[in-house]
Amino acid sequence: MANSLSPDRLVAILKAEGVKISEYPGWRTRERDDETGKPFGPVHMVLNHHTAGTDSLATVAKNGVAGLPAPLAHIHLAKSGLATLCSSGRANHAGVMAKNAYTSFLNESSTHPAPSKASGTVDGNDLAYGIETENRGNGTDVYPRAQYDAWVRINAAFCREYGWSSESCGDHKETSVEGKIDPKGPVEGYGTRGRFSYTGKQLRADVAERLKHPASWSPGKTPAPPTTPAPKPTTEQRLSALEKTVTEQGKRLAALEQK
Repeated sequence: MANSLSPDRLVAILKAEGVKISEYPGWRTRERDDETGKPFGPVHMVLNHHTAGTDSLATVAKNGVAGLPAPLAHIHLAKSGLATLCSSGRANHAGVMAKNAYTSFLNESSTHPAPSKASGTVDGNDLAYGIETENRGNGTDVYPRAQYDAWVRINAAFCREYGWSSESCGDHKETSVEGKIDPKGPVEGYGTRGRFSYTGKQLRADVAERLKHPASWSPGKTPAPPTTPAPKPTTEQRLSALEKTVTEQGKRLAALEQK
């Protein structure tokens, strides 16, 4: 059974993974556990979202939206890569999950079927940690390198803590029976890789690579383009330069003799 983490432990694993964090006021006791009458968990996966807006921290952490009270995730991830802790308990982010999709993440399958309501449903809010990543979700808004790097680190931190593989990391669209589309959008780049389109499969691959290394590891950066060495002067060019130097020196000596 994977019990939920204490606030202090959540802070510790994120810092160990190199995530820059901030603590939203009241996050340690802000939760929706009253909806089930029991503590959050057991937890079995991480669920990734985009915010579908900008300046959404207060909405995710405290204000919520019509018909859905906050917190709306455990972590809000800003464009800068700053992760703000919003809740340590149950949060309203996952909604209803298709059982077939959820089971594939629970079992850490290498493939994840399209969510089918016919397979039955489960309460995703009680089973998953949620990350709301700042992005308009319009398909053109870019996830900066720093943001995506932090995203990979956060997912890896949970996996490392619980002994999960990267196949425990899913997208909202991969589990929801409500036709969710998040996350989506272009990523500026990661490590030595240039621009690419976000997919859950790629995120899982990047998390898997990270889990092969210590928590302190950082991916390689794009190398600087090689500099082209200046061409060596030809024999004629060297002789011409030498002749010019001798001539200049002769002129200086002549000028000194005239003084």
